[in-house]
Order: sequence, then structure tokens, then C-alpha cells
Amino acid sequence: MNRKSMAVLMLIAALAWVLAACGGGNSSTGANGNTSQQNGGNEQAGNEQSSSEQNEAEQVELHMMHLWPEGTTLAQYNLVNQIVDEFEQDHSNVTVNIEVLDNEQYKNKLKVLSASNKLPDIGFTWAAGFMEPYVKGGEFANLNELLDGDLKDLFVGGTTEAYSFDGNTYALPVELNIVPFYYNKAIFEENGIEVPESYEDLKNVIQTLNDNGVTPFTLGGKDAWTASFWYMYLAERLGGPELLDEAVASSTFTQSELVEAASYLQELVDMNAFIKGFNGLSNDEAKAEFLNGNVAMFLMGTWEVPNYTTNEEIPQEFRDNVGFFKFPVIDGGKGGLDDWVGGPGVGMFVSENSEHPEEAKQFAAHFVKRWGELSVTEAGVIPATKVDTATIDLPQMYIDLLNELNVANKVTLYLDVQMKPVAAEEHYNLVQALLGKAVTPEQFAQQQEDVMKEGN
Repeated sequence: MNRKSMAVLMLIAALAWVLAACGGGNSSTGANGNTSQQNGGNEQAGNEQSSSEQNEAEQVELHMMHLWPEGTTLAQYNLVNQIVDEFEQDHSNVTVNIEVLDNEQYKNKLKVLSASNKLPDIGFTWAAGFMEPYVKGGEFANLNELLDGDLKDLFVGGTTEAYSFDGNTYALPVELNIVPFYYNKAIFEENGIEVPESYEDLKNVIQTLNDNGVTPFTLGGKDAWTASFWYMYLAERLGGPELLDEAVASSTFTQSELVEAASYLQELVDMNAFIKGFNGLSNDEAKAEFLNGNVAMFLMGTWEVPNYTTNEEIPQEFRDNVGFFKFPVIDGGKGGLDDWVGGPGVGMFVSENSEHPEEAKQFAAHFVKRWGELSVTEAGVIPATKVDTATIDLPQMYIDLLNELNVANKVTLYLDVQMKPVAAEEHYNLVQALLGKAVTPEQFAQQQEDVMKEGN
């Protein structure tokens, strides 16, 4: 056999070996378990590898941190898990890994993660001053697109503003509390008085109760945030729903309505509207006087509603006798009955540095919707979203308050939350001094402005 023939035979043998090694039959099983026709050896293997990598890339893991531990907030803990399970069922390629810490641990870990730009994909933040450093540091994603899209008109008026800076919203409000007057219906009936419709009516109620030896209002002024509610309502009813927000934003506090509100508050002190020794009482001590039936009215947040509806430790007879009403309007003032003092609790943020921003935003939108639909009945928590009260079975006070929220014009965020820490602390001191007649209304306003202008 000559060399040429030998070379041809060797080439044929080599080709046969290659085909045998690469073929292995007519079909192969891909990464997804389906059988596919073998089509060209190494080229097909390469295609299958690319397909496998693509399927792997489609799987998304989101890290979520929240602050409702099972041991202390079981209802909220279970509700979060339910909402996450629902989302994962509807989005089979997404897994939400949950990390749970208590309140203080949560705050501390958020700071640590922020320092290394490793915030969770989704988490919770408090409003205004708390979240400002995260926003300025570019760590929270802008969520305007959600508010203009799936979540449009879903929230109670004024709640998203608490999480907004320069017209952009960086978290979605989850919880909400407002501050109504609670009153003892039996005391009102015994003294022949009705729920006041105007501020003058309220002053007449105070006078009648005093004349009959009944304390009109309980107030725990030692915890100064409770007294701030009174000042805020008076300022809003006089100057309108934007007055306080604008004052904080501009670091000015000497507008005429803000001074006048301080005068109104001192007038109430002079009228003996509040329980004796109120500036030395804690909020818990003041609340006990209302729960014991010793005082006619109590201005406090809606976190108190379970005590007047479902709390079995409170006598049923007392619970049946508690109603609520809105802070009355002031003749000639710019504020309205549908303007409230209050604010959201925590809001949900999406990390600006998330590797999966679209999925994280989809989850955030799903979460606030479902939380709004379930939180009242499942956890006794009032959400920041509007609630269809016709579809839920709740005590009447919950229904009435939720209906009020659905038509709320504005919820003005608590001053101590809006202000920076040093200014907020000075606000506490000044409100106590105002109630104790240790400063004049003019001094109150000027000193508040001075500390705000310092920028701390």
C-alpha cells in the first residue's frame, strides 16, 4: 500500500473515531430535562451550556429586612410571610429571603449596611429626618414610577409626602396613625353636652364640664410629644394644611399663625382645659385617667383604638361608651375638618444598589397593596392605603376612622418627626415651657426658629 492510500485510510479512521466519541446515540438530555435531537456534537453541547446559563440567570433572589419579630409582633410577622409567599407563587423565578430583627437591632444594622453600600434589596425606613441621610447618600431608589403607575391614588392624602425629598418619593408608606379626640359618651350625656362642631363649641364644652366639676381633657405633658399634638392642630386650623410643612422646610417659625397658635394653647391652659398637674404626668398616667372614667376627653393617636374596641382587659361597658371626633375648625382659619395631624409609621424602600431593581420594585408594589388589604383584619394595623370598608368585618370605630381616612385632605406629619434631632428636642422643651407659661408665644416661636436655622 502506498503512502497516499495509507494517509486516506488513517483520515477515515480518525473521522470515524471523532464521530463515535461525539455522537453517543441520536439524542441528549438538556438542562431542563427535555430530550432534544443531537445536532452537530460540540456545537450542540455549547448551545446547551448557553441555554443552561440563561435559565440560571433568570432566577432572582431578593434580600428583605423587616422589624416584626415572631415573638413580639406575631400578627405582623405572619402577614409579611403570607404576602411574600403570594408573590413567590406568582413570580416563580423570584425568591425573597427574609431577615427579621427587632426595632433597635434593625436600625443599627441598617446603618452598618449603609456604610458599606450593602443595603438589602427591600427594607423599611422611618420618614423625614430618619431617612434623609440615606436619600442624600443615593442609597434609596426613586419610586415615583410606582406612584404614577400601579399605585396611583392608592394612598391616603398626605402620607407619601413624608417620604419625599425635592419632589421625589423614596419609600412607600405602610402604616398610618392619625390623632382624633376620644370622648366618654356617658360623661357627655350626663352633662348635657354634644360633640363640638367648631372651636367655639369646644370652648363651651370645656366651660360646661368645669362648671360641673368634671375634668375636660387628660394630657401627659411630661412626654412632650403628646402636647405637640395640640399645638400642631391649632396651627393647622389657623394657618392651613401646608403651614407647618413649609415652616420646617424653610426653617422659619415666626409666621403670625404659628405665634397665634401658641396663644390659643395658653388660653386653653388658662381655661383649665387640662387635668391638674398635666405637665408632670406621663402619657401612660394621663391615659389611665381616661380609662378609669375620670376625664371626659383624650387627644391621642389611633394606636389606642384596640383599647376602645377589642381589648378584653378593658371593661366592655367602658369600651361601649367611647366615641371619637375630629379637631374642630376655627372660625376664619384656613384649616379644614378633613385635615389631620398624624403620620405613617414605617415605609418600604428599594435599594438604589439592588442588582434586581425591577423585581424589587414589583415586590414593593405588591407588598403595600396586600398589606393595605389585609393589615386591619389580620393585624389590627391601620394602613397608609385607602381601605374599602364595605368588604371587611371590624368594630365600628375602625370602620368610621378608615372612612375618615379615605376622604382625608391632608395628614400633617408630626413636627418632631419632620424636624432634625436637635430642633425636635428643643420643640419638646418649648412646648412644655409654653404650657407652663414659662415663655410667651412670641418667645416660643422665635426660639424654635433660632434652633431650626442652626440646621441640626
